[in-house]
Amino acid sequence: MAAHLVRRCCRRLLLPALPGPGAGPALRTGPARAAEEPRARARPEGEEQQLRELIRAAGSAQELLQLGRGAALSSNLAALALARLARLSTEQRLDTESLRGDPRFQQLLGTLDAQISQVWNSSLLQLLRALPALGLARGGRQVRSVEQEVLWRLRRLPLRRLVQLAEQLAGQGAAGPLLPEVLRKLELRWTELEGARAVVTLMAKVGHLSPALMERLEDKALELAEQFDPDELRRVALALALQQRRCVPLLRALSYHLLQKPAELPLPVLTDLLFAFSKLSFQQPQVLHRLALELQPHLGSLSPAQVLRCARSFGSLRWLSRPLAEAMAQYCLDNSQSLTIAQLCGILVSFARLNFQPSSSEEFFSMIHERLQGQEQQLDVHLLADVVWSLCVLQQPRAAHLCQVLCPEFQARLRGDSSPRAQSSWLKLLHINATARLEVPGYEGPFLPPELLGGHGDKDRDRDKATPLQRWLREALPGALGGPDLVRCNVSTVYGWDIDAEAVLDSDNKPLPVRDYSAPHLSHSEGTKPLPPGARRVAVLRWELPQFSSRGRELLGWGSMARRHLRAAGFLLAEVPHYEFLELKLERQRVAYLKDKVAKALASDTAGDTAGDTAT
Repeated sequence: MAAHLVRRCCRRLLLPALPGPGAGPALRTGPARAAEEPRARARPEGEEQQLRELIRAAGSAQELLQLGRGAALSSNLAALALARLARLSTEQRLDTESLRGDPRFQQLLGTLDAQISQVWNSSLLQLLRALPALGLARGGRQVRSVEQEVLWRLRRLPLRRLVQLAEQLAGQGAAGPLLPEVLRKLELRWTELEGARAVVTLMAKVGHLSPALMERLEDKALELAEQFDPDELRRVALALALQQRRCVPLLRALSYHLLQKPAELPLPVLTDLLFAFSKLSFQQPQVLHRLALELQPHLGSLSPAQVLRCARSFGSLRWLSRPLAEAMAQYCLDNSQSLTIAQLCGILVSFARLNFQPSSSEEFFSMIHERLQGQEQQLDVHLLADVVWSLCVLQQPRAAHLCQVLCPEFQARLRGDSSPRAQSSWLKLLHINATARLEVPGYEGPFLPPELLGGHGDKDRDRDKATPLQRWLREALPGALGGPDLVRCNVSTVYGWDIDAEAVLDSDNKPLPVRDYSAPHLSHSEGTKPLPPGARRVAVLRWELPQFSSRGRELLGWGSMARRHLRAAGFLLAEVPHYEFLELKLERQRVAYLKDKVAKALASDTAGDTAGDTAT
């Protein structure tokens, strides 16, 4: 600051001795003076206004350059001429190199450089965009001179100009001291923000550059949320999603005010809000219901990429709107040739996640199999695993697809990849292998080798990471099923599913030592004895909140397939959903609940056997 002060004093003392505008341009380092309002001018007001109108009305670069040559323009008019020239060069795709070599252009730059402190704020901000557009280097002296002048004026700039400047610099991707200083000033003056548009613009354009500013903008947006129109609601939600900022109070406010909008929402608002909520895992039932309801009539006008994006968003949010899903399935049938194989597979995976079977199931899956035929090798290895897994979830696998992913060559493509996506694909291979063994009677192989069938579970996971449902279940199991000799806990099966507890009960429903008997569902069985006649295996299976649809108590595709596989493997299931078990506050209540669940599973099995004998 001391150096700036010395330069400022020297400039003021030596100013009368300096040559006029005719001298060559020089880099200005002195401070700014008030320039927003026109002061005393050498030129009459009428002539100044006439020149300004001529500059604005100029339709070619030559007209502008001739104006600069014919009359000695003020620095403010020179700035206006340069801004207009940049706009014309962009619109008419002019050769900026030839413009820069024109003496009249250099005269405009000289006038601007000599009296830059007299340029109005609005014209100065235009110059920041105009000079680089005309091909002047960002590190050149003319651009640096303008940036230095803006830096001097930052403290006195109106807030609307600061917002405009921040948006402009962020859009240009400008590097240097100017943008950080602008952001710092906005952080200090954020309470002056009043209009919804300024808040929305800053959140969308520069919020990602300053977390501290973004926090203050979130507070301001929460205050102004009632004033947002649907498009501003959309932009705020997108800004939060793209920056991965899950500000729940603001998201709730946006949801509330969105529901108050009576008019039908525009299509971009519907699709972008859906994307933003899925990206942030924010589920608001009334909003999702409205989005699905208003999106359905527009489905036919969407592109395949947009339909895929909507399907993925609803799948991520675990929200199944059956009318909309039916419309998506029909869209796939009507536009099967327009959809790429990857887009079709993405929609199928979303259906499987939601456990949705179209009403035109036979026609839909016939089209899927027809499009997949011969295309498997073109798919990414993880996408192919997802697709075959999805067909297994929806009970539509074919032997050819099972062979494709269970063969050793496919496993070799996955080896050596330790990414989370690869770990997920290995687990899905276990589920596919279980489907091939338990649900496809005519399938003869190949299957996964035995060494790949174990070690996927979380039985060694730190107890501190267990969910409340898991912890309470562990505490109640000994009282409900017996001690450690009678119960095997945290069982990882060869089918890819984890069981919270396993017990063996004899024909009188008394527990037996579970480890004494052979266990084909384990990769390494501890016992060798076969089960006694009439004995049954009981599996206690917990269902956490993410395993249910957001709309109710329906299991998603993952849980539905687990239930089928374990029943086909010979287990009686005592299912423990979170919405029942977590309501029990006393341990004796939980023990009694588990005993009742086991008793009901046994009674259901007995009733099924009786019905079967009667039918026979």
